[in-house]
Amino acid sequence: MTPTPAIIGWAHSPFGKATEPDVEALLAGVTAPALEHAGLTADDVDGVFVGVFNGGFSRQGFEAGLVGAGNPDLARIPAVHTENACATGSSALFAALDFVQSGRGRVALVAGAEKMTAADGDVVNDALLTASYRKQEEQAGSFAGVFADIARRYFERYGDHSDTLARIAAKNHRNGVGNPYAHLRKDLGFEFCAQVSERNPLVADPLRRTDCSLVSDGAAALVVAAPDVAASAPRAVGWRGRAHANDHLPLSRRADVLAFEGAADAFRGTLAEAGVQLSDLDLLETHDCFTVAELLQYEAFGIAEPGKGAAALADGRTERDGDLPVNPSGGLKSKGHPIGATGVSQHVMAALQLTGEAGDMQVPGAQLAAVFNMGGVAVANYCSVLERVR
Repeated sequence: MTPTPAIIGWAHSPFGKATEPDVEALLAGVTAPALEHAGLTADDVDGVFVGVFNGGFSRQGFEAGLVGAGNPDLARIPAVHTENACATGSSALFAALDFVQSGRGRVALVAGAEKMTAADGDVVNDALLTASYRKQEEQAGSFAGVFADIARRYFERYGDHSDTLARIAAKNHRNGVGNPYAHLRKDLGFEFCAQVSERNPLVADPLRRTDCSLVSDGAAALVVAAPDVAASAPRAVGWRGRAHANDHLPLSRRADVLAFEGAADAFRGTLAEAGVQLSDLDLLETHDCFTVAELLQYEAFGIAEPGKGAAALADGRTERDGDLPVNPSGGLKSKGHPIGATGVSQHVMAALQLTGEAGDMQVPGAQLAAVFNMGGVAVANYCSVLERVR
């Protein structure tokens, strides 16, 4: 097997309402620092891979060119832009891994970014709906509405799990207090997350505001290098396994929309390639765009049986001090969800854990970390198992 590349440097902006005016500025804020962190310069980079969803947030496209516009040292380096809904960042990262692993280049710079808060609410809503199958699902009214329909189906089959969703939200907001990059660093508590109120209204019944990830700006970058380059790098975090699996975009074509079969395929395929079991993992950074998504991932990944995801929370398994801490960074719920940056950010969070640099987020003794990032309703599914190489 061809040796796998490694992450040797990274950079991460604060997520939230950024002062940077646009995606160009957000990208510029992480590309040079990531190279510096890796001990490299722009001259060492063979390819640039950019993840920006856009979807209508900005009239400026051609995001691959924006990297060189914001950082002229990178302007003459081949660059490509990828988009795969909410998995856009991971699609850029996996393209970079293929580039390096194939021998086409030795060093790749991956950057993901999104500027969402400058757009009107109607624009944001319309942009996010492009990650659904609009021919059939636009009547949901919003992307939150699509997931609300899934939550209702879950409740119809397994009973009202509004409190389960609130526990997921409370856990992730509690974890996010320790994340210096997080959009909302506040422990909201279970009672607040469980109650519909003026400050926590229903967004799309049964999903409350605390069940929905935040509209955020932000950027993150990674430097991916071939093994010979990584051997002399200040740090190296490598892949034990990775997988990309897809499912039907039209939800009507799935046998069981609650099964998240594409997500399950990606996760289980990654564990198989890595030669590990679920019990070997020390933490999981997963895609909680909505709390019901995290719940369904518990069941798709084998953390709990179908309909029994609540038990993983009740037993404390997914808490920071549990058997498998889930989203010790606070996840998308607390950290925020600037679409194109998300998959890159999740890998940065895992790398921080594995190098012992996660600060107040640190899971003691973390050696194996899984990352799961999905586009749409588990349509494009990316999973990694990472370990520290040196």
